[in-house]
Amino acid sequence: GPQGIGGNLVARHIGIVACSAEGAALCYTTLCTEAPELMGKKHAHPEVSMHTHPFSDYVRLIEAGKWDGVAALMLSSEEKLAKAGAELVICPDNTIHRVFDQVIAKARLPWLHIAEEVAKVAGHRGYKKVGLIGTAYTMDGSFYQEKLAAQGIEVVLPGAKDRKLINRIIFDELVAAQFTAESRAYFTGLISEMRGQGCEAVALGCTEVPLIITEENSPLPVLDSTRLLARAALRVSLE
Repeated sequence: GPQGIGGNLVARHIGIVACSAEGAALCYTTLCTEAPELMGKKHAHPEVSMHTHPFSDYVRLIEAGKWDGVAALMLSSEEKLAKAGAELVICPDNTIHRVFDQVIAKARLPWLHIAEEVAKVAGHRGYKKVGLIGTAYTMDGSFYQEKLAAQGIEVVLPGAKDRKLINRIIFDELVAAQFTAESRAYFTGLISEMRGQGCEAVALGCTEVPLIITEENSPLPVLDSTRLLARAALRVSLE
């Protein structure tokens, strides 16, 4: 890559449009901890800026079905990140990707799509059938199905009752950094069922789920949307 001052790689400044804190924090730390290996230098990572509107503003709009308002908040964050010097944007929140196309139509900076990065990795690994866990908005939405279908991958969703329960666990526990043994056992049971349905992996399509389900405790290989997005941003930043 191009050499900068003091022989440093010139990396593009990454902007994070955050929504819920725990997923955004994991995405941020992943960027910073995984960069040194890619950049070949201890402690090295690209410049990173993050902006978050109050999570309550997002939740209020989402619950009222006011998705135009969600897109407006995302674009307002992008505007602030552009002023801070960001050259590339990621949003470590799956739910609000429901309005990604609307955002991208007005965006000033290039954005990466979280589900697209998950789908690329799933395709690269040769999966044909993948389970999906996320908020009700993500599971009922079509963006994961579309991105995975483009890679020839079928998506398996939990049943309606489970979707409701998953949504409750995410909004009442995970976003507030509550990780109970009970919820962990529930998720692993769900993933076991997906394995029984022929799934070869599970997409953790909520940025907080990797904090409770990991490669170590999951009955299936995981596609960790939070870390996959961070890694994709690093790659693009260093291109």
